[in-house]
Amino acid sequence: MKDNTDRLEQIVDFCRLTDKEKFIRRRTYLTDGQRLENDAEHAWHLAVMALLLCEYANEEVDLLKVVSMVLIHDLVEIYAGDTFAYDKEGIKTQKAREEAAADRLFPRLPEDLAEKFRGLWEEFEADETPEAHFAHTLDNFQPLMLQAATDGKAWQEGHRKLSEVLHRNRRTSAGSEILWAYAEKHFIEPQLRNGHLEDDTVNG
Repeated sequence: MKDNTDRLEQIVDFCRLTDKEKFIRRRTYLTDGQRLENDAEHAWHLAVMALLLCEYANEEVDLLKVVSMVLIHDLVEIYAGDTFAYDKEGIKTQKAREEAAADRLFPRLPEDLAEKFRGLWEEFEADETPEAHFAHTLDNFQPLMLQAATDGKAWQEGHRKLSEVLHRNRRTSAGSEILWAYAEKHFIEPQLRNGHLEDDTVNG
């Protein structure tokens, strides 16, 4: 009985710790353009989108694994912080910081759950399985959708260029060619037309 109680307390402690994900601010505005989303909101949104969009994955995927991945993929940011997609200096240290955060975070769970969660996180990071490909597609598709919904507000503020967005999304089609084509047509191209995203690829 004591062992079961200790296990439950450890899991509840971890559940409490994950609340800190709500305090990790991202650099993408919510659809009303009034404030930036946080990591927890982002992860929840990806999970709902996985349920709704899984039919558009390039390959058949284990939906539970995809949902699990997107729900936990940013938990390491509780310790590592969010690395902005266009922060060139931050990206240089991102892998090391997040590995260190994973070493600190997942052992807070009972051993079996620690192994399971760490395994899902590592599979997402490696981006080699159909599930990881699709999870990454969603992770890229969602902020593009929010950019379009806010008329490119964050892109305008950051003076983003098309080449930057394309580089950021260079593997988005690996999980879903259909979703990437949709994003190009409905999220990116309109922002180019209205001048909220600079086309620096012309004659480039």
